[in-house]
Amino acid sequence: MANYLKFDVFDLELANITSDADLRNAMLDIDRKSITVIEDIDCNSTAHNRSRSESDDSDDVQQFSLSGLLNCIDGLWSSCGEERIIVFTTNHKEVLDPALLRPGRMDMHIHMSYCTSEGFRVLVHNYLGIKEHKLLEEIDGLIQSAEATPGSLAEELLKSDDPDVALGEVLNFLKQQKIKKDNEDKIVEEKVSSV
Repeated sequence: MANYLKFDVFDLELANITSDADLRNAMLDIDRKSITVIEDIDCNSTAHNRSRSESDDSDDVQQFSLSGLLNCIDGLWSSCGEERIIVFTTNHKEVLDPALLRPGRMDMHIHMSYCTSEGFRVLVHNYLGIKEHKLLEEIDGLIQSAEATPGSLAEELLKSDDPDVALGEVLNFLKQQKIKKDNEDKIVEEKVSSV
């Protein structure tokens, strides 16, 4: 997105924000025509529940309020910057406060699924510059059942510039992933049948 729009990218680490004022100042310091990335928003307890009070019995120190975060996204504080895109990443959308997820705050929700055969072919072309190889058919057969992310497959492709070696690494990785997934499925089946 940043390359296409010619925007700068800023990584906002919420763990380093100590108050609403710090959050506001951090957002004001970010240039216009920028993409701000807030990774793993689900890991910050402030984003979970606005009803949570500072007097909760947890040992966590609330660093900023959900209200402060919402104001930075689309409230008064957000009007200070033009042409900004904020990207949140999460592995657990279900734990986020609904106020954070509503349209106008998070306009698009994009599920990044496991890699498909078509997606892997794009990765192979981008990383190795090839469109065909003898191992691709076997990889296609494993890719759906192994449940591998594009990032993990790209990591395997980076291990060598030689297509035989790189695709061999991918094949071994997918076989290991499939064994791991099959074992996890078996454990779940055993638990269900014992209940």
